[in-house]
This record gives sequence, C-alpha cells and structure tokens, in this order.
Amino acid sequence: MVTAAVEPPALKRTVDKVRSLMQYPPSYGAMEDKTPSDTCPTCRGTGRIPRGQDQLVAVIPCNDKRLKPSRTKLYVCISTALCLLISTLVLFFLFPRSVTVTPVSLLSCTVFFNTEKKNVDLKITNVFNISNGNFVPVEVRKLTLKGLIQQTIVGNTTVTNTSLVNSQSEKSYKIDTTLIISDPGLYSYCRTDYRIHTIFLELQLTLNISYLSHTEQLSLDTYEYIDCGTNSTAPHPISSDNVAK
Repeated sequence: MVTAAVEPPALKRTVDKVRSLMQYPPSYGAMEDKTPSDTCPTCRGTGRIPRGQDQLVAVIPCNDKRLKPSRTKLYVCISTALCLLISTLVLFFLFPRSVTVTPVSLLSCTVFFNTEKKNVDLKITNVFNISNGNFVPVEVRKLTLKGLIQQTIVGNTTVTNTSLVNSQSEKSYKIDTTLIISDPGLYSYCRTDYRIHTIFLELQLTLNISYLSHTEQLSLDTYEYIDCGTNSTAPHPISSDNVAK
C-alpha cells in the first residue's frame, strides 16, 4: 500500500507564490533592473493595464517630480507674512489706549442765601472733556462730582445715564452741582459788604468707563474760584494743575 505525501499548508502557499511570480518580470517598480522588486499586481509586469480593471495600483518612484510640491518655500513665507501682518493689525487696533478727562471751564454760578438755616446755596455748572484715544467706543457708566471747601464736602452729584464716546474722538459733559455751605464763618464772609467774596472750591471727579470688555476708573482733582456773595462770577477756565489718573 502506497501513501501519498501531503504537503504542509505553509509550504504549499510558498510554492504557489513562487510559481505565480515566476511568470512576471522581477524588476517592476525599481529604478534599475538589478534592484530586487515586486511585480505590479495590476498590469502583471506587462506595462499595460487590462481594460475593465476595477482595482488599479500605481507605483511612483521616490524621485518623481510630482511628489515634490513646487514653490513650497514661497508659499510658506507668504503665509507667515500674512499671519504676522494680521496679528500686527489686530494688536494695533485693539491695544488699549488712554482715556483722559480734562476740565474746561465754569459756565455759571448762582448764589442763594437761606437765612433760616444760615446756609449759602450755590448752583454751579462745569464742563469737562473726555478724550478717547482707542479705536473702539468707550461707554461712560457712572460719573461722580464732589465739591469740597476747606476739606469739607459741600456738594455731591452722580450721573448714571450711560453714554458713549466714539473712537478717536472727544466729548464734552456739562455737570450741574448744588453746593450747600453751612459753615457759620463762611456764611458771614459771604454776607459781608465787602466787594470781594471769593472762595476756592476743590472738585473731585470720578469716572467709571468700560471698553474692550474691561472697566476702568478715572479720577481728576481740580480747583476753581467762585464769588459766594453775589451772582457776579463770570465764566472762566478751570485750573488744570492735576490730570486724570
């Protein structure tokens, strides 16, 4: 009885692969004929693709110019320059700039004498300028003005009406403040028959503003003189020795 030899499955697959590759040229896909390579499974080494083939495989040599994009350095430099230009413009227009408050003038001063309470009531009107150096509008949220005589607060005015100061512009604010002088000495001084009844008034201005998603508080201390005896105070510029902080 003769028993046929059975080939192992691994050996059989190897033999089949070698037999299938023997019919194809060994140099497909290589730069030189001496370089070992695999046969293209699409054209089977013939250099022609069968018509009606659904699955196509193309092998491109590594030194093919189609694999090297042209003007790569130029495109990279142009992209980098554009990014730097855009970043510079954004920083230039959105970089926070200063917002300043400056006193302008005293427009009017009206004097009233309260003989029952021995008080001198003064109603003054001042003008202040707010300068916006930013390229975005500034929102004025709150404005507070205090009047002091000899370190004593004699008047306080708060304005909460929201307003806008346009970009790269200046806006004037007219503020009315009522001052009540209840000091007996100053009351007598203002009621005397002297021709001059000048008193020096200190004004403390506080301004809350908002722009570029953040808030700031500006303060200004300034001085002016007024006549508390009669309505003879003429409009005049306010001293601007101290600037906004």
